[in-house]
Amino acid sequence: MSPAETLSADALGRLTAACQQMALDVQPPQLDTLLRYVAQLQRWNRTYNLTAIRDGQQMLVHHVFDSLAVVRPLAAVLGEQATIMDVGSGGGLPGVVLATLQPGWQVTCVDAVDKKMAFVRQMSGALGLPNLQARHARIETLEPAGCDMVVSRAFASLGDFAEWSGRHVREDGDLVAMKGKTPDAEIEALHAQGVWQVQRIEPLAVPELDAQRCLIWMRRR
Repeated sequence: MSPAETLSADALGRLTAACQQMALDVQPPQLDTLLRYVAQLQRWNRTYNLTAIRDGQQMLVHHVFDSLAVVRPLAAVLGEQATIMDVGSGGGLPGVVLATLQPGWQVTCVDAVDKKMAFVRQMSGALGLPNLQARHARIETLEPAGCDMVVSRAFASLGDFAEWSGRHVREDGDLVAMKGKTPDAEIEALHAQGVWQVQRIEPLAVPELDAQRCLIWMRRR
C-alpha cells in the first residue's frame, strides 16, 4: 500500500516543511518511511484500535510531527549512538520515529498491549528498521535494561513513570517524559518520592499543532 492511498497528495510537502521548521536533516528515504508508517498505522487501526485518532492527516500532525519535535533535543544529549527504551509506546510513538531518524540508536518499544507490539514488530521489518525492537510486557516486570535514556509520551504521571521505569536507566542516564502543559502537581509529587529530580523543562514547538508541549528531563538525585 502506498502512502498516496491513505494520505492526501500534500502530505510529503507538509512533512518536509515540518522537518525544515524543526531544523531536522531528514533524507528522502526517511520521509518515505514516515509516510509509509502513517499509512500502515491507519490501516492496522481499522482492525486493532492502536490509536484514538482515525484520520491520516491528524496522525501525521498529532503523532509524527509531535514525535519529530523531540529528535533534536534528545540527539543533543545522546549523540549518534545510544540505547533508548520507549515506555507505553502504543503503536510505536515516539519509538518508530526515533528509530527512523537515528539509525545509530537502538530503540526498544515496550507496551502491555500485545497487539500494539505486534504492530511495532511488523513495522521493524516492513520499514527496514533493524534498530527497532518491541517488547510486550509491563515495564515494571522487565529486568533492568541499562539504557542511556528511557522516554515516554502521554504514558503516566511523572511519579509512576519514574517508579516503574527508572531502574531501566543507567546510573548517569536520563528519564524523559513528553508532556503537554507543565505538570506542576506531578513534579511536586515526583520530588516528594525523593529518588528522581527534574533537571529542566524544555518547551517544544510542534508544526501545525496549536497546543503546549514540553519535555521533562529527570535524573537521579
